[in-house]
Formats: sequence, structure tokens, C-alpha cells
Amino acid sequence: MSFIRRGALVLSALLAAAGCFKSRASEGDPLRPVRAKVVPVEKREVQRVVESVGSLFPYEEVTVSSEVEGKVARVLTDVGDRVRPGQPLVEVAPVELELALQQERAALEQVRANLGLADGRDDLKDPRQAAEVKRAEADLKDAEQKYGRAKSLLSEGLIAQGDFDAAEARYKSARAAYDMAVKGVETLRAQLSQRRSALAVANKKRSDAVIRAPFGGHVKERMVTAGQYLKVQSPVMVIVNTDPLRVRLKVPEKMAAWVAVGQPVTVTVEAYPDRTFEGSIARISPSVDPQTRSFDVEALLGNHDGILKPGFFVKSRIASRHVATMLLVPSQAVRYTYGVYKVFTVQGGALKEREVKLGDRADDAVEIVEGLTDRERVAVPAAGQEPRDGAPVEAQR
Repeated sequence: MSFIRRGALVLSALLAAAGCFKSRASEGDPLRPVRAKVVPVEKREVQRVVESVGSLFPYEEVTVSSEVEGKVARVLTDVGDRVRPGQPLVEVAPVELELALQQERAALEQVRANLGLADGRDDLKDPRQAAEVKRAEADLKDAEQKYGRAKSLLSEGLIAQGDFDAAEARYKSARAAYDMAVKGVETLRAQLSQRRSALAVANKKRSDAVIRAPFGGHVKERMVTAGQYLKVQSPVMVIVNTDPLRVRLKVPEKMAAWVAVGQPVTVTVEAYPDRTFEGSIARISPSVDPQTRSFDVEALLGNHDGILKPGFFVKSRIASRHVATMLLVPSQAVRYTYGVYKVFTVQGGALKEREVKLGDRADDAVEIVEGLTDRERVAVPAAGQEPRDGAPVEAQR
């Protein structure tokens, strides 16, 4: 029993000694001087910067479709190819279209021949110049003269009533024939106009057998292959114009007065972390999304070398028109631990830990929204130094 009691006493003594040693060690660590640069909290007028995220979109994108039916004869471009405005993309076999064009040409020449336009004239402006009308006019004049003589002879009693009636009937028939000839020429002129339009349509369809790029850019997608049969409006390729690119961003509604068309925008992408790209705001949405309480801003970004691609995730900084007074400290003075931002102020030659709330960034400084005043100083620890609350400061320049 006494042996157990003596063992317990020895164990208690050892634990007390260990606790005393630990307590002394913990009390001694914070007292080690911390080498740091002591700087005052700066109060400065700073142009606010709007930070936002978004994505890149092509300036133009179109799905090119076929305007004629037929079998694909050749595919002239593929995915990734750069194309010029009007460059051929796909050729449709033109045999049927060429035959239809020849048919319309022949029909037009037939109408021209009926109108007597073989001498190269485009149209017959005066219907009386047509051969049929001239012949009908001559017959009408002859019948009119005979009718006049018959009428005079009948009044003198020199001819019978039957002969006069025959002359009158021939005159009326000639008048009707003349009118029909004039109307026939007018009908042919209308047919001439119709055939010209039909020929223009056939000619366009023949031209549309070569499907061309509507604008310059790159081939994003190809949907056809040689031998495939196309119908009208069958998609063949997707063309995108990526210079410039559209940058679509979300800006909080509270910053609506800070941005305007024409303001510069600086963009970074994950693919090129060491580079920045410059653009400017081109459009601003007139409405705010009630779900996100933000509005859309679109900027244009030059992409002459083509390294940026539609769909890239971007981070942007918009230099706003709003100037505000900020409290700034060097970004190296801020520590982030367990979800809380902290700085160490210098009071009476010792460090004092202070929790702060951050705002915007300005160059190598960060805005302090809450937790400091412009009458305080903060410590920027030297490399390898670990600041602690209450530790003395060894100021450095």
C-alpha cells in the first residue's frame, strides 16, 4: 500500500514539473522580438475598380445552310480553318441546276422572238412596233377605208344593203383583231418580265451551288461530307468570328453608377496566367436580374493573334468613374487564418492582433473596410518572422 502511495506521489511530482516547464515555455515564446517594418495606415483617394467574372463569346457566329437541293460534290474547308468573306466552303453538284438554267434561257429567248426582239433590244416599249400589231393595224386601215366608201355609196343608192353590211362587219372584225394584237403583245411583255425573273432565280440557284462564308473567321463545326444529299436549309458548317471577342460580365447593381460605355477593361484567363488583355465596355444591359441582383456588361476584346478562344472563363477589372477615400495597408501586412483576416498593429512597441474586413485592392495595398483607423500603424513582418499578439517589435526600415 505504501509502495503504491509513493509511486503516485512521484507521478504527481513529474506531471507538475512538466506543466510548469510547458507554462514557462509558452510564456517565453511571445516575448521574442519580431523583426518587421512599421507603416502607418494610409488614407488615400483611389479610383474604384469593379472586379467581375464572366466568359468569352465570339463576335459573330452563324450556322451556314444550303439554299439548294443536291448532292455534295466537294467539301473545301474543315474545322479550325481560317476563312475569308465569300470563300467557298462546300460545292453542290450543279448538273440539275445548270439544266434548269439553260431551260429558262431558252424560254426567255422564245418570248423575245415572239416579240420580235431578235435585234438585241431588251423590251418593246411601244406595242404598236410589234409585227403582229402592225399587220392588224394595216388590216384595220384597209377595212376602215372600205367601210367609209361603202357607207358613201349606200347613201347614194349605188350599192345594196348587203354589201354595206359586209363592209361594216369586216371593219369591226379588223378593229377587234387590232385590239387583240395589242393585248397579245402586252401579254408577251409580261411573260418576258416573268421569264427574266425566272432566269434570275435559276442563275442564283446555280450560283448558290457553291456555299460561301458570310464573313471572315474560323470553321467551328462541320456537318457534311462528300456524297451527302442536302435539302434546302440543311446546315453544313458553323463559322465564328473571334476578332474581336465579346466579354460578358456580371456587375452588382450597387455598382451601376460606376461603369459606362467606353471604360477600359483588363482581363485575365487561366490559360495565360502571366498575361493581361485590354478591352473596353461596348454595351450595358438596361435591366437588373432580380435573381442575382446584377446586370450584364459586354466588353470587346481584341484577339488579333487568335490565342483567346470563345468559352474561356475570365476575370476582369473595370476602372470605374467612382473615386472613394480608402484606408490602405500593404497586402503583406494581412494574415488569413481560419477564415478570418487579421493584421498586427503596433502599440507601445508591441504587436496587437486585430481582426479586419477587407475591401478592394489598389496596386500592392488592400482596403480596410472595418477594424482600423488612419491613426494607427501596422507591422509588415520580415521574411521568416512569425508575429504573435503581445510580442515586441524590432522595427526595420
